[in-house]
Parts: sequence; C-alpha cells; structure tokens
Amino acid sequence: MKKKKVLDSFALLAYLKMEGTFEKVKGLLAAEDTLLLMNEINLGETYYILAKERGIEKAEYFINTILPSLSIKSVSNNFQDVLQAARIKAEYSIAYADCFAAATAIKAEASLVTGDPEFKKVQKIVEIDWM
Repeated sequence: MKKKKVLDSFALLAYLKMEGTFEKVKGLLAAEDTLLLMNEINLGETYYILAKERGIEKAEYFINTILPSLSIKSVSNNFQDVLQAARIKAEYSIAYADCFAAATAIKAEASLVTGDPEFKKVQKIVEIDWM
C-alpha cells in the first residue's frame, strides 16, 4: 500500500521555483511508493501566486502543462470538506487555504508536506512532514 502525503502550496512552489528544500518534493514526486495529493484550493493558491509573481501566462503554463505531468492527484471538495476546513479555521489561527491542506491530510489519513511554519499551530491534529 502506498504512503499518502498531501502537498500544500508552500511545498509545490518550493519545487517549482527550486528553492529551499525543494529536493524533498522532487524525491516524493519520483517515489513509486507514495501517493501525492493536493487540494484544489491549494492548487488555486499556487496558480494565483505564480500569476502574481510571474504573470498569467506562466500560471496557465503551470496548470495546463506542468501540473498534468506531475504525479499529484487533485482532491475536490464537497460541502462537508469545506465545513471541516472552516472548523479548523475557527479553532486555529491559520490561513483559510492552509485549512484545506490540513483537512485533506486528516481525511486522507496522510501526512502534510510543508515548510510553512504556520502549520506548527495544527501539529496536534495533523502529522506534518517538514521540508
């Protein structure tokens, strides 16, 4: 059975920009024993950050060309998923998009791969795989 890991936008952006400990994400993308998941909200967050920093054309290239070539399974949200993220937001002081990454990891029984220190606040409810 494959290990499950959830990427947040911090992790994917580090990989795309080849910054910091991006090698960890690179290794996970190549690992055949790992299922990488990413919530659509966090993919949208990655898109808007790329669009803001590099322009819409580069963000579109990411969505249409790069993302489909990566071994990342996109996770959609139903209303219960949205409510779970909202519950996390109500209890912990973290960004709303980050709540979706945490909620996805909890639901999938996966660890959350990130280097974002904000996730220290939710370490008691989700396993963090630090970059």
